[in-house]
Amino acid sequence: MQNIVGIDIGGSHITLAQVDPEKREIISSTYVREHVDAFENKEVIFSAWVSAIHKVAHDLVKEDLLVGIAMPGPFDYENGISLMQQGKFIDIYQVNIKEELAKRLSVSQAQIHFVNDAAAFMEGEVFGGCAQGFNKIFGVTLGTGLGTTFFNGEFATDEDLWDSPFKDSISEDYLATRWFVNRYKELTGEEISGTKELLDKPAEIQTQIFDEYADSFSEFIVKYVDHYKPEVLVIGGNIAKAYPYFEQRFIQNLTKNNINLQVKISAIFEDAAILGAASYALKKLI
Repeated sequence: MQNIVGIDIGGSHITLAQVDPEKREIISSTYVREHVDAFENKEVIFSAWVSAIHKVAHDLVKEDLLVGIAMPGPFDYENGISLMQQGKFIDIYQVNIKEELAKRLSVSQAQIHFVNDAAAFMEGEVFGGCAQGFNKIFGVTLGTGLGTTFFNGEFATDEDLWDSPFKDSISEDYLATRWFVNRYKELTGEEISGTKELLDKPAEIQTQIFDEYADSFSEFIVKYVDHYKPEVLVIGGNIAKAYPYFEQRFIQNLTKNNINLQVKISAIFEDAAILGAASYALKKLI
């Protein structure tokens, strides 16, 4: 069996595990999640990453090891070079991460593959999640930000629609967690941190906010369905966990626009990027 480690790197964490390519699932006993401060210097960041990888891969044969890494952009995924110029990971801007990791892990650069984090989510759902067996899939992650991805039957790509023009601003302003926070404050003068807290509030305010959200989300999907012509829509991210609260109105709105689209909610959520990074690395090996 191929020795694979799937890794999801975010602005505050590294989450990783060995992946069983035959069962198409994470080997849960190897799962590691560690805090990494993305504002630290290069040496601190690399030490944290390498330490976590050693914990997960310590029992694997290095010559046979395959490493898939999901990373946020901007990033040169083919060459493994960070292009993030502001905020997080500023100290590794233009650093060849593939080269650095290969050296520190004593493996060849050819054993390490990078993939965009939004695309990795979709690759994971196709490989071992809710989108197995579909060929054309549009994926949306709804959370702190808005992620969009498309699977064309071979590979998933990051569609980067978060800042596409929408209403009087951009899509992310209406579809990410901050919209719920801002709208709740507008209506009540009170503060919530997101949809989880909204579920504890009176039914009337919940219904109003989720209905408004369903209208915006369906408007966004209608806008892009004609372009992508997907067989299925896959929704991930924390807001997807509240989907039952806006599902009916969302589907009604699609129907009104003559769109009959299967909708699937992520089966594996946070694990999708780990699985996706691993499956992407496998594809690159073949």
